[in-house]
Amino acid sequence: MNIKNDVAVAVNDIHKEFILPQHKNTTFKQTVVNIVKKNNKVTQKVLDGVSFEVNKGDFFGIVGRNGSGKSTLLKLLAGVYVPTSGDVQINGKLTPFIELGVGFNPELSGRDNVYLNGALLGFNRKQMDGMFDDIIEFAELAPFIDQKLKNYSSGMQVRLAFSIAIKAKNDVLIFDEVLAVGDEAFQRKCLDVFEQYKANGQTVILVTHDMETVRQFCSKAMLLDAGKIIEFGDPRKVATKYSQLNQTEIDGQAEKKNAKIQSSLKVSLSDAVSGKARTSYLRGSEMTVALSWEDLGVLESVGINIFKESGEHITGHNSRFSTTHDILDKKACKITYKLDLKPGKYRITAEAYEKEGRSVESLLDGPTFSVTSSDETPQTWSGLVDVSHRWN
Repeated sequence: MNIKNDVAVAVNDIHKEFILPQHKNTTFKQTVVNIVKKNNKVTQKVLDGVSFEVNKGDFFGIVGRNGSGKSTLLKLLAGVYVPTSGDVQINGKLTPFIELGVGFNPELSGRDNVYLNGALLGFNRKQMDGMFDDIIEFAELAPFIDQKLKNYSSGMQVRLAFSIAIKAKNDVLIFDEVLAVGDEAFQRKCLDVFEQYKANGQTVILVTHDMETVRQFCSKAMLLDAGKIIEFGDPRKVATKYSQLNQTEIDGQAEKKNAKIQSSLKVSLSDAVSGKARTSYLRGSEMTVALSWEDLGVLESVGINIFKESGEHITGHNSRFSTTHDILDKKACKITYKLDLKPGKYRITAEAYEKEGRSVESLLDGPTFSVTSSDETPQTWSGLVDVSHRWN
């Protein structure tokens, strides 16, 4: 089957299976015994009838939980694996960055590894000379470039590898979790590169667990689960479906974490309508935060804040400005929020004041909760918060 001119990658009914032996042969005797016993083997089906196309200029996202088949699919696209059945067609040259830094030699300097990795990507010495300074500047590693790579931190190695990788100019680029390692500033630089790729019409296949990256950059996306495509097309729908698949596990983790919190400031979260304790809320619903403080004596005020898990301060309120005057006498209060927030993970912090500006107790790592969305309530705004507004 010939690939269409406007298609960069065509995957047709891919199946991939691995044969797993039931007995491990660690000695010659075990090898002989297992041959005689006709060592039983199990077939593991990793991909089960996967078909899709990536058009030229697409920024294509592939998402899925661990074990869904993403890594196997990437290795099939890169030619590392051969499919059990089905076929993969690539229209042009493909550069896979499945594991950044593969081919690095820890005994060589950063400088030598730049040239070594560049050679693996197909660049000659003269080409690498021309781009060397840009690579080091982007990686921010000039003071360390002549040190041995084994003395670099993992973050420094990833920065160097990504800085080399983005110099590739092939028709199709594949990135696997490039944002998983590195500090916030470097991740921002990576996102700026993605902005350039998108603006220039570069064909990119990106595997990530970060749904905001999918929503922001991808023109098309797909969700893999147990080796099958269960959502395809609109990146927002794919990201929402992925989040729904993960929500049960996320809720369980939040419940365990919240149960371990110890502080004189007691904070609990519940659905404002049903009153039931929850750790996840549909976008636009109302959440009640209950705060109590039996052991803190007489207080002047208490404060409650909501932070996004990544650190952004969403909102904060202090009882000093409340019209309810008996809050402090009862040593307990509640505040109800309408969660017009972007889907994601959030954290509550609380603080108690004996007088204005003087805190007597802080709960900085308070209960966490998630805001989720559904196909029935499409998000009609962008950003962190839906600010009240009107059109004239």
